[in-house]
Amino acid sequence: MDDNADQQHLTAAPGYAQGQLAKAFTTALTHQDADTRRRAEGRVKRWRAVLAGMSGGLLTIGSRTPVTGFPAWVTPEVVHGGFATGTPGAGGPLQPYETRLAEQFGVPADRRALFAHCLTDTGLTWLWGQLNSGRYEVTVPEEGALLTMAWLVRHGETAAALDLVAELAPFAGRLRFLPRPSSGRPAPDAGDALHRRSVAATVATLARRRPNAAVETQREALAVWQPFGDELLAHWLETAGTEGGPVLELAPDADWLARGAALLDRYGLLAEQHTRCGKHRRPKENLAILRGALEETVAGRPLDPRRLGLLRHAVTSMVRRRGLPGSARHTGLRRAQRTQAALPSHHALAQVLVGRLAALPQESGIADLTPVLAPVSEREERDTGLPVGAELPPALRRVVERALSAPVSTLVERGVVPSAEVLAALVPQLVAVSTARSYDDEALRTLMAASYRAFRNRRSLLLLNLERQVRIEELPWVRAVSARRGDTTAEAALLLRQLGELAVRGFPGTILPNPLVRELGVLARQSELGAPLVEELAADIFMDAFGPKFLVAAGIAGELLGGSVYERYYGIDYAAVRELAIAEAGGSGRPEKGGSVAARTSPGFMRLCAERAASASSAPAGSSGVSRGFGVAANGKVIEQSQILTTHNLATLVHRVGIAPEPGWAEPARRAFGTVCRLTARVHHNARPYSTIKDAAYAWRQSVFHLSLCTPAEQRGVLADLGAEAARQPAHVAARLAPALAGLRLVVEGGAFEPDGTADGGRARRLLGWTTDGHWLAADPTAIEGKGS
Repeated sequence: MDDNADQQHLTAAPGYAQGQLAKAFTTALTHQDADTRRRAEGRVKRWRAVLAGMSGGLLTIGSRTPVTGFPAWVTPEVVHGGFATGTPGAGGPLQPYETRLAEQFGVPADRRALFAHCLTDTGLTWLWGQLNSGRYEVTVPEEGALLTMAWLVRHGETAAALDLVAELAPFAGRLRFLPRPSSGRPAPDAGDALHRRSVAATVATLARRRPNAAVETQREALAVWQPFGDELLAHWLETAGTEGGPVLELAPDADWLARGAALLDRYGLLAEQHTRCGKHRRPKENLAILRGALEETVAGRPLDPRRLGLLRHAVTSMVRRRGLPGSARHTGLRRAQRTQAALPSHHALAQVLVGRLAALPQESGIADLTPVLAPVSEREERDTGLPVGAELPPALRRVVERALSAPVSTLVERGVVPSAEVLAALVPQLVAVSTARSYDDEALRTLMAASYRAFRNRRSLLLLNLERQVRIEELPWVRAVSARRGDTTAEAALLLRQLGELAVRGFPGTILPNPLVRELGVLARQSELGAPLVEELAADIFMDAFGPKFLVAAGIAGELLGGSVYERYYGIDYAAVRELAIAEAGGSGRPEKGGSVAARTSPGFMRLCAERAASASSAPAGSSGVSRGFGVAANGKVIEQSQILTTHNLATLVHRVGIAPEPGWAEPARRAFGTVCRLTARVHHNARPYSTIKDAAYAWRQSVFHLSLCTPAEQRGVLADLGAEAARQPAHVAARLAPALAGLRLVVEGGAFEPDGTADGGRARRLLGWTTDGHWLAADPTAIEGKGS
């Protein structure tokens, strides 16, 4: 496929980086918050480094070795979009811990000197002590390199240690290879328990909480100014004549005037002490009218007709609205308001939580939330003045619940992990433990777990030309101890199956995010199940090429879904896909120029996706026209077809990994459709609906997949449930989804779409996400005609 060859060696243009620099510069100059400005200044510095490196030839954005002079295993500093700045993550000025170690070792404060010292008997002894105690931290993978070298020496593998030193030595003066000593004890092995936030991070979040200005203003109004207003009202009512008579019908006597003067004095004190609420100062407010009239009267000045009229109107309206002070209606209202004002503030309750959490280990999670989330105790009442039994509000409970330490399935069930993206952030902890368990030696196990966790903090690079991200086994120090790994294929396969089921069961309407795909890919390689997992490709940098694993994944999907509702709904010929896979099997691929990694492509799979994308609308056929002639949206159409053919990992997880979520596939189909409904609701009156439509179509595809694995009887029941769920939605949602449901019902009953993806005169439609010529789901439901997606 010659067109693909032309696209194999593209480089990134500086336009994106220039735009990001401009945004950061504007924020640094104009934002009101000082911390935000300071962070933006850091981004300005990093984006300037990106542009300077690109213009000076020191950076090759899009390559897995973007920084000239550094091999791929060196951790790069990466900014938004995957752009390397040119600064290695383990580089920069000496860290404070390095300076302290230089003083302790009696060597110059220089990385090369520290490196050389660790090769001496004294240095090795120090490193062995770190290995024995486990009291160290690895924040970037390089910080575990010399510990690995020391482990090799201690176990008699001198040749491997020397090879590792030789590979590290050229960078000894620029990168830090020493671990960070830690004063705390190593965290106990919590098994399968995970936590989103540590106790220390939770305490920091709670400590930053400040009183809510609006709430405190309301509290002041209820506790201070409304009771004072009642006193003023009662005072003026003493001047009324017969019941219901006008105020000032009776002339104020000396006692009334004296008590009025006392009220005014107290007002001055209250106004000085309570400054949040300013309503009492507004001239048109009732309290201000009563106070102003009292000031005039106490001063001996008669009220003019206008002021007297305002006074009488204020008194009448206050009595009419709340009743006479002391009446049952007035007393009940004020009692309820006093109760509301007495409720403890979130800020005060947050301080109680800070005190409770201070007694717990700070670097771990919380195994038991019950005592932490209990109501205010008697001792806390004595210490803080908060009422005993006061409950913690949901907002504070959610902050603490993020520190819950429990199996990941429990975190998903309790909503602590609310999305597949959050799940992806936690899974590296499990994979690190699983990976480390393959090492028999305890010290090496601890070191490799720390190295894996640090490696997973490495941000992904923007890669072009089908290059792949660096894998942990490419790190020289990990490679040096690879022979010490035992057989963990069964354990990796079990964890892969558990995580796959959890992701599908917990988030059935969401495609697997790339970070999660990468972690599952590690387990897939370790388990040796032959389970190719494919990432979601970026439409803005797509280059008309797919790696060969996409075709393999499509073949696996065909093995599972041949003859299914899924195959017929999306108009797939999985038999042809299998023939294509056979035809391309055994190809040597196309070697990448200028690099040691062979970049292989599947031109047949690319051609198939492009043809399917072209036939989905009026866009011209052919790979070049589809993927370049219409820009990002056309690229998205091609990528979507690859996801349809491969099921974006679902078929691989089911057919090769063996996931089978309880209680079966009908429930995920229903829940995925619930996601479709929620997303479709956001399309209404949305000026930019297409990203939402794309996500709705992805969720719809998940639902169709799950439905296809149901029995025919289950399929009919699920279809009825989907129709009932659509009927419960707002009218515009039901109207928009009616063609999609009609199309699915048609296929389940044995029918088929026309080549343009419609049937029954346009009343039934195939739902796809990407489009280059407008989308029927975006149109007003009352005006939908027969236009294709």
